[in-house]
Amino acid sequence: MIEGLLDKVRNQKPLVHHITNIVTVNDCANVTLALGALPVMAHALEEVEDMVKAASGLVLNIGTLTPKQVESMIKAGKKANEFGIPVVLDPVGAGATPLRTESAKRILGEVKVSVVKGNSAEIGVLAGAGGEIRGVEAVGSSENLLAAAKDMAKNLGATVVISGARDVVTDGERVAFVDNGHPWMGTITGTGCMLASVIGSFCGVERDYFKASVAALVAFGLAGELAANRPEVRGPASFKVCFFDELYNLSGEKIRAGMKYSIV
Repeated sequence: MIEGLLDKVRNQKPLVHHITNIVTVNDCANVTLALGALPVMAHALEEVEDMVKAASGLVLNIGTLTPKQVESMIKAGKKANEFGIPVVLDPVGAGATPLRTESAKRILGEVKVSVVKGNSAEIGVLAGAGGEIRGVEAVGSSENLLAAAKDMAKNLGATVVISGARDVVTDGERVAFVDNGHPWMGTITGTGCMLASVIGSFCGVERDYFKASVAALVAFGLAGELAANRPEVRGPASFKVCFFDELYNLSGEKIRAGMKYSIV
């Protein structure tokens, strides 16, 4: 189902336009390149429409948002909708402050989003199921999260991704569980932001956004597993270097051998 999508990314080299987190912008650019896609980081209100028209995907990340940046996101998102370009929203920290929560809801209200990717608390807050967040990290979620996420996906006409030790993907009908990944991935800043970039890259070549999201989660998590098993990894810094290398060297054959997902 999914193993051939990595080759599509590398053959088509989709341009992924990011309006993203200043903490992780360099890592998001590099992870996009390592996967085989092309990144561009452009947030100025005056150019986002021109930039997104040339892109195959748009990633919006509110990790270090400002009101002006939100205006750029909405402007870019509407132009992406006009041209049929998929939009991935990463509502970082939704639920932590009113600005983050209301900005995420405003984007979802004004832009047709293809994929919403967040941790359990972020998705819980936006889906109406509740969730506890400290800073931008989930520390609690609702037992009814999956049902709420399915309803959210149906209402938005989008795919919802809940990232965690076990990733969950739903389009309101299908549900996938992805078990690729490694605890080392939680020791470095920005893996969630980078995951949104990888999802945006796969959505740039596959218009079944449920399938694209599953492929992205498997590829991303598997690269983390392979990196963690390398003998030179002794801490977060060495793990991060090996993670980028493993993503760069990932192949369809490795994905077939190592993918851990189920669809119900």
